[in-house]
Amino acid sequence: MKIIISRLIAVLLLVIPGIAAAYGFLLMKDAIFDYFADMGNVDLPNPDFAWATFVIGFIVFLIGVGFIGGWIFYRDRKHNYLSSRFRPKRPRPPRAGSGTE
Repeated sequence: MKIIISRLIAVLLLVIPGIAAAYGFLLMKDAIFDYFADMGNVDLPNPDFAWATFVIGFIVFLIGVGFIGGWIFYRDRKHNYLSSRFRPKRPRPPRAGSGTE
């Protein structure tokens, strides 16, 4: 029973940032769509872009995607799935017979 609860918590830790990222994307999409929809309105001489909504959506999107990306990177580093450029650098062992005796 303990493993089921821990896996449920792990899934929730990934679902919540995923929903946040999707919500941020929707905020950005709606801000852009409303701006272009207002451009077609002949009653508005100068349509305004909803910068606050777009920036909040962008921040929420980055937080959600960043959390999921960081979680995947941490998991891959733990299981040694990373490319050599992301692995920690180890000092090279001294060569035998280098002349320093």
